[in-house]
Amino acid sequence: MREFYFNGWSNLKVTLMCALMLVLLGQVAFAQSTRYTVTGTVTDARTKVPLPGVVVKFQNSNSATATDANGKYSLTTTQGAGTYNLTFSYIGFKPETKPVTLGSAATVVVDAQISEDVVGLDEVVVTGTSVATSKKQLGNAISTVSAASLQNSVATSVDQALAGKVAGAQISQNSGNPAGGISVRLRGTSTVVGSGDPMYIVDGVIINNNSPELIDLGGYAQNRLVDINPNDIERIEIIKGAAAAAIYGSRASNGVVQIFTKRGKAGKPKIAASTQFRVSEVRKTLDYNDYPFRFVDTDPGNLTQEPVQRYDFQDKIFRTAFGTENNLSVSGGSENTQYYLSGNYLSNQGIIDNTNFNRGGARIRIDQTLNNWMSVSVGANYVLSTSEEIPNGGLSEAYGALTGFIFSNNYINPEPVNGVFPSTAPTSILRRTNPLEAIERFKFGQRTNRFIGDLQLMLTPIPNLNINYTLGYDNATQIATGFIPVGNTTPSYDTGYSRRADRTTYLLNNDLNASYRATLADWLESTTGVGATVQVDKVYATGITATQLGPIAETTSNGATIISSELRSDINIFGFFAQQTFGIGDRLFLTGAGRYDVSSVFGEDNRWQFYPKVSGSYLISNEKFWEGLSQVIPILKVRASYGQAGNLTAIGAFDRYTNYVPVSLPGLPGVISSTLLGNSGIKPERQVETEIGADMSFLNGRLGLEFSYYHKDVKDLLLFVNLTPSSGFLNQYRNVGTLTNKGFELMLTGAPVQNENFKWTSTVTFSKNKNEVNNIPGGLLLFPGGFSQVAAVDGYPLGAFYSTYFARNPDGSLLLTPKGLPQAEKEGRDPETGQPTGATSKKVIGDPNPDWTGSFINELTVGKGFSFRTQFDAAYGFEVFNFTRRVGERDFYGGLAGYEPELRGEVPKGTSAALFGIFENYIEDGSYIKLRELSVAYDFKPAFLGGNNMRLTLAGRNLFSIDDYSGYDPEVNAAGQTTAVRGFDFVEVPIPRTYALGVNVSF
Repeated sequence: MREFYFNGWSNLKVTLMCALMLVLLGQVAFAQSTRYTVTGTVTDARTKVPLPGVVVKFQNSNSATATDANGKYSLTTTQGAGTYNLTFSYIGFKPETKPVTLGSAATVVVDAQISEDVVGLDEVVVTGTSVATSKKQLGNAISTVSAASLQNSVATSVDQALAGKVAGAQISQNSGNPAGGISVRLRGTSTVVGSGDPMYIVDGVIINNNSPELIDLGGYAQNRLVDINPNDIERIEIIKGAAAAAIYGSRASNGVVQIFTKRGKAGKPKIAASTQFRVSEVRKTLDYNDYPFRFVDTDPGNLTQEPVQRYDFQDKIFRTAFGTENNLSVSGGSENTQYYLSGNYLSNQGIIDNTNFNRGGARIRIDQTLNNWMSVSVGANYVLSTSEEIPNGGLSEAYGALTGFIFSNNYINPEPVNGVFPSTAPTSILRRTNPLEAIERFKFGQRTNRFIGDLQLMLTPIPNLNINYTLGYDNATQIATGFIPVGNTTPSYDTGYSRRADRTTYLLNNDLNASYRATLADWLESTTGVGATVQVDKVYATGITATQLGPIAETTSNGATIISSELRSDINIFGFFAQQTFGIGDRLFLTGAGRYDVSSVFGEDNRWQFYPKVSGSYLISNEKFWEGLSQVIPILKVRASYGQAGNLTAIGAFDRYTNYVPVSLPGLPGVISSTLLGNSGIKPERQVETEIGADMSFLNGRLGLEFSYYHKDVKDLLLFVNLTPSSGFLNQYRNVGTLTNKGFELMLTGAPVQNENFKWTSTVTFSKNKNEVNNIPGGLLLFPGGFSQVAAVDGYPLGAFYSTYFARNPDGSLLLTPKGLPQAEKEGRDPETGQPTGATSKKVIGDPNPDWTGSFINELTVGKGFSFRTQFDAAYGFEVFNFTRRVGERDFYGGLAGYEPELRGEVPKGTSAALFGIFENYIEDGSYIKLRELSVAYDFKPAFLGGNNMRLTLAGRNLFSIDDYSGYDPEVNAAGQTTAVRGFDFVEVPIPRTYALGVNVSF
């Protein structure tokens, strides 16, 4: 069978040679007889204060500059005499266009006043299109987040900072570990076996955001977006629908998050420095059992108790954590050359003792204008991060701090005696780890080196024709080590444990895009875009695990039993698209696009996939009959779009094959089939999404509303199905099942008060999504990440909790056993006693998907210096599987307060053991309202800085939560970033409450 592969190195050489030739050609400048200079001042229309950093640019030209600290600019051009459009753009402000006539005088003065864009409908975006386009012309919804919205979020990573700021995005923090662990779902989950996260692009570079768990930390894995420094970001654009695939291809099936970092602007060097001191603490601890007696055994008939002393292990596990973040940047340049250099260092302790995360990095961006029609941009970002980890959670292993806590008898003092940590488990059979030993003696850590770089060429060889080439490169090496010394309290590794695992990823993208704008008539404008991409995605991973260690060394070579594994993956993708937009009378905008993608993951018959897109928007407010209403509703747009997408990277590079594994029997080399049965006919999932919506502004642009309704169907859903043992295999990837997401999202933005000395802006987001899976083989597929208590069930949302439930009387009360204990429902009832008989029944007992999510953000600016910001996030109508409570209330362990009623005699002895098998008992409402962010800042210009800016900030994150959940936090998930298993809480590190004090200076 002929395979589809690219030679990545040859590809790279060819593209670099082409790029070099283009640069050399660009040195041939078109001689102009006259140089013109345009100068002026740009001010804020509301406050009349000069604005620094406003980009001033001739339309359809590379001639551009930026205003200085006093709002002044000077732009030199060699364009011929004539009238041109000069644009003034600044993030958060409405773009302004002014005509300028060159010819009679060498110097022309053009001043401008620009107004704040409160509702954002005049923003210029590039995501989802091949050229910069005003949002009010687009047929699909795009959300934008500015740097100002991120700067006081006290977030470690970009995706963490986005939480609550984007309608239609469910962003949840799975773990309170210092490196985060974030899941992002745009308009629900659209795949099961693949990643549910969107495609991330940083300055044109497609980056790898896979979150592998190289060592078992209990489900927790670092998010690789933690490598991107939020302080370097200028703005973020998010497109949530399948329409994104028309431009970005199969990787965009879950949406696109495009990150634009800061760039230098013409002018004298500008230095910005910031430092921040953080304090983190556990927001809430579990109520522990402090009853001073215990049963001498677990026999239900023996009620004998003896006095004991109880210990709160959490006091010894959690700590007050400290951290610091420091940033330094230098930017500036001339009209033709701009630069931006930055360095950063983050040190963040975890609230679990002996855990931390450190990140250091440097970024550089150089923009060079070669002549009026050619410019080049080069960027590089290097990051080195290290972490010290403590395992928590017991999805696969039974070692760890919080794992040991919940499986311990808390009447045993966990402190070491003569240097030896005692076992805190009830019996040797139920042995678990002493949590303090895990903190003091275990050594788990991770180290990541990452380089992200890009080369971009921007050409305008003729007016209105733009050609852009991007070469993006993302290379990361992650190394993880784990060590448990000999002679410990773990149930499985008393003889010692050592592991070393590494993973190197290599992602290269070559993108060539061209667009041409033409005015075909006074009432008709055309924009044509074409593009192509070649992507190479390689992964090299190894893992070595050793047990039965020698008494001294920590390395894997010190083990008597050594198991090694290796993975090599090579995925190649080629795609090309064409897009056509017509603007009719500056009112109606119609877009049609088509894209072909081909991936080496699938067989030849299903490799090529075509994805169409159509969209339209109608600016009703541009009609003449609307002039009388323009003061009340300045902008009114209705829009609709239809698009298809497919996930070409949902499975591994060789998962369509029946692979073989080596074996030695007896002492002779050979191979046997793996447990995975290949499927040569497997094909990509296909999404079909329809979106309709409206965007409008009111009250002279001080109130804005964005509304979208979407319906997304996924067919040919890829599932990892179980096979009958007689087949000789255990699993196979198959195209079975369908998945549907439908819902609506709303964003309301307004400025209730806006004058020269006081501004109040508010933003409300509301999102509702209903997910349903169908056509599952047998109607049920269990997922292993939640102890097989989580499933895909026909007619229910993906990841529903499927397990045992209470036997009940006809009136709904519990049907108790003759001894007065609760019991699980079974398939039948005894006709004489009415007691359940037969096999234990199961059903859907909970749903981890919220009915709706929302946020409420308020920002106030008082005078010239003070600013305040609050952000409340809410999620309503979802359940959490509190597996932590299930273990902690069991009589074997009994460390939580929920076991006390049995000790007090308020319920029969044996109640906790009876409840242990009834999983419905541990399903809890997870609805919450959180104060996600709170900050107050003061800007001033102290004399010792020579009148330059200084900002003092006091901020907090996750300060409090209003909920009825009995666990640490309803937001965490022990299964990490897993797509299907959500809302499963098993002693995951709680999300901390964080305070931060920061200082920013710029000069």
